[in-house]
Amino acid sequence: MKYRSIVRWRQCCVALLLILVSVSCARRQNQYIIGISQCSDDIWREKQNAELRMGAYFHENVELRFAAAYDSDSRQLQQIDSLIKMGIDLLIVAPNQVATISPAIDRAYDKGIPVIVFERKTNSRKYTAYIGADNYEMGHVMAEYITSRLHGKGKVMEVMGLKGSSPAIERHNGFMEAMAEHPGIEVVATLQGDWTEESAYRAVMAYKGDLSSLDFVFGQNDRMAMGVRRALQEKLGENARLPLFCGIDGLAGKGGGIQLVRDSVLDASYLYPTHGDQLLQLAVDILEGKPYEKEVQLMSALVTNDNANVLLMQSEEIAHQSDYIDQLHSRADSYLQRLDIQRLINLMGLALVALLLAVAVILYRYHLQRLRLQEERGKMEREQLDFYTQAAHELRTPLTLIEGPLDELSASPVFAQADEATTRLLDILKRNTAQLSQQVNKILDVQTGGGTVSADIMPTERSVSDDLLKETEELRPSSQDTEEQATLLIVDDNSDIRAYLRHVLQGQYQVYEAEDGQKGLEVARAQVPDLIVSDVMMPVMNGLDFCQRIKEDTITSHIPVILLTARALSKHQIEGFQSGADAYITKPFSADLLLARISNLLRSRHQLKDIWQNSVASLPSVTVTETEADTDAGKSGDMDASPKPTPSQLRDSEFIARFKKVIDDRLTDSDLSVEEIASDMHLSRVQLYRKVKALTGASPVELLRKARLVRGRQLLETTSKNISEVAYEVGFSAPSYFTKCYKDEFGTLPGEGR
Repeated sequence: MKYRSIVRWRQCCVALLLILVSVSCARRQNQYIIGISQCSDDIWREKQNAELRMGAYFHENVELRFAAAYDSDSRQLQQIDSLIKMGIDLLIVAPNQVATISPAIDRAYDKGIPVIVFERKTNSRKYTAYIGADNYEMGHVMAEYITSRLHGKGKVMEVMGLKGSSPAIERHNGFMEAMAEHPGIEVVATLQGDWTEESAYRAVMAYKGDLSSLDFVFGQNDRMAMGVRRALQEKLGENARLPLFCGIDGLAGKGGGIQLVRDSVLDASYLYPTHGDQLLQLAVDILEGKPYEKEVQLMSALVTNDNANVLLMQSEEIAHQSDYIDQLHSRADSYLQRLDIQRLINLMGLALVALLLAVAVILYRYHLQRLRLQEERGKMEREQLDFYTQAAHELRTPLTLIEGPLDELSASPVFAQADEATTRLLDILKRNTAQLSQQVNKILDVQTGGGTVSADIMPTERSVSDDLLKETEELRPSSQDTEEQATLLIVDDNSDIRAYLRHVLQGQYQVYEAEDGQKGLEVARAQVPDLIVSDVMMPVMNGLDFCQRIKEDTITSHIPVILLTARALSKHQIEGFQSGADAYITKPFSADLLLARISNLLRSRHQLKDIWQNSVASLPSVTVTETEADTDAGKSGDMDASPKPTPSQLRDSEFIARFKKVIDDRLTDSDLSVEEIASDMHLSRVQLYRKVKALTGASPVELLRKARLVRGRQLLETTSKNISEVAYEVGFSAPSYFTKCYKDEFGTLPGEGR
């Protein structure tokens, strides 16, 4: 019920948020949508679109939607129809051609959508208003300007804009009518373009008439005039006389007509006004029902070298002011957006305070109840796990003391000659002991895996296959192998377990004992055994803490540790390996398997002794690798061995590296003593001796002497120094003693190596 209440509160909050957001959005929703259909996309129209957007800054209730047809009639027809379907409130259109776009304009007008035709005309009378410049007057004025520049005599070429467009037709008519009044001026050709520079360039390049005698070129816009200029330069040559050029548009900015006139690239241009802001104001007046003129004539002017610089400066200032207005508008939008967000936050705060308080109370009570349940459940799980762990320890320890001696008795020669009744009794004991062990495992498995504690019981060491046991048994060294004189430390609080393990191990190893981890740590520091077998559950200091302390201590970090315990859960074994244990054996266990694992760990340690002893004597430093750390696992199939270097192995490697560096740095010092080496390594002489001896099998003095001899042999083989020089250089006080030691170490005299 409480959970459903919380869900309902959250649903209410979400609904309120949606209402507030929708109200805010409705308040700011644009009232009018104006569709703008441009016949093409060029710098003139980019300027006009920018002015339209700037005009929209002052009308927050207006949204502009642009479409460009790229001089395609069919595309513009589709775009106009698409704008109509969007539900625009007014259409502004620049027709691509006079007749082809009229059907789409008529469809918009017939649907009750006001239509403003701008810049170009259409043969349809279904439009609300027209705004644009007088293209006929532009052509007429440009013709009069050309005749005045040529003094009534010369040859002129005209390049028209897009065929069928009203500006191209009207500019041509005005131009030709004015030229007719000057018979001394010959219009040698009227070429067809499409308002682009490339179209004029191609038209001139395809023209077969005489171009060298041209005096003036009239391009119906500045870009086409530049296209003709480029074509004439290619056809006549760079050094040829070029005619004068004029165009229409007179755009400001880099590469615009005004700059071209100022730089004398064009002789003249004609301002063709864009006035996007005035166009947008006309649209808003129509939408808001204000008075407007149906035919709006835009003012224009001729641009010559006399006024180009002034016009360019004015245009640049206007552009600068436009940019500044854009920045101000952008900041204003940001401030307004922040203000709206703040208003929305205030409304939400006022509306949600009560809801949040109620939800907070419910959540707090729910959280407290959940915490109590989790605490109680965790406590029950810990108590149950501790109970079964303790039960496992109490059951498996006696089972170990029963199974082990039974196995040993059954293998003894006395029972080999026993009568049938005795053998039968012994079999009954073994069989029932095994059944009891299995039942204990099943009970613990059910209790810890039945949903209360999610953990797995790992198989006991008795369940390891015979093949693995046989393999590890074959790898056990003989009494003369690497384990000879090896010392073992047994740490267990159960005196019977210690007695049984001492009985199993004392025939092959020297055994020390300790009854808890604290005393075990003291014995380990004092005796530095070759291997430690420890229980986990002990008083004073448990086996995990004891193992971790052993691995962290510089003196004992190299000693392998086998954890011998009744804690069989996988999480317990993970804890054992994380504490630094080298192997983990669960009770009840096989004495033969324990011996095999001890043997393999000692064999691995002996192999590392050889590696580290040689490393100290040679130049390269040693680093424990995966191959060295995996020696025991690779040879015995020991599933508990780690495949990667353990932290203790890495610490031993660092210890050997530091020891080698101390020797290398002071190899030439004949007075170097073990005490000085120990001092450099921040150890006592006894600690250094025991650690080095345990790791390498050699004393520090022996390793120092061997390092000097190896270095001496290198000098004898690679330099021309004599024996005496080499002896002194590697720290020997007398060449004769160097010769004797060299002979003992390598079997040859120093001079024979050369």
